[in-house]
Amino acid sequence: MNDENRKAEERAGEQAQSGWTRKAADETAPEGAEEQAAESGETAAAEGEVDVAALLAENAELKEKLLRAMADMDNLRKRLEREKEEAVKYAAAQFARDMLSVSDNLSRALEAVPPEKREEGSEFLKNLIEGVEMTLKELLNTFERHNIRRIRPMGEKFDPNFHEAMFEVTDTDAETGTVVHVMQDGYTHHDRVLRPAMVGVAKQEKKDG
Repeated sequence: MNDENRKAEERAGEQAQSGWTRKAADETAPEGAEEQAAESGETAAAEGEVDVAALLAENAELKEKLLRAMADMDNLRKRLEREKEEAVKYAAAQFARDMLSVSDNLSRALEAVPPEKREEGSEFLKNLIEGVEMTLKELLNTFERHNIRRIRPMGEKFDPNFHEAMFEVTDTDAETGTVVHVMQDGYTHHDRVLRPAMVGVAKQEKKDG
């Protein structure tokens, strides 16, 4: 019986000591420690969210800059290709423009000989005229192969894009704005005008009454 009482007293002493230890630990803990720990966790979470948002914004900005740079490079590539194509396409434009005077002179030479003189002329003259005609024909065929085409607008409606009006013709039955005289043929190279045709344009005068 004495042994049992002694053991009970020992257990009661151990429990009392454990309670005192917990109480002492609670008393020694700094005030607001739990609140500080909670605030620290919230701050860390907020900083993490700010960093993610900043990274996403920076990523979006870099993506936009990359797309803009790619678009600029594509536009530059297309412009250079277009300029290269045009340089090749119109490389002979100046040479063709210089050759127009040759065509003009050959045409004038043929126009200077009246049809009756051709019939009355010697064999030499006939051969000479034929040679000039063949040369002019070959020159015009060469022009055609290089997309140089002659503008002969007789009877057509005046077009300021292809014709240059030199004078007006009033004593004519043609409608106003019709080409009734061609002083000089025009020429185009692809879709560009090498030289506009020099023309006379009809103009109907208003009649009194």
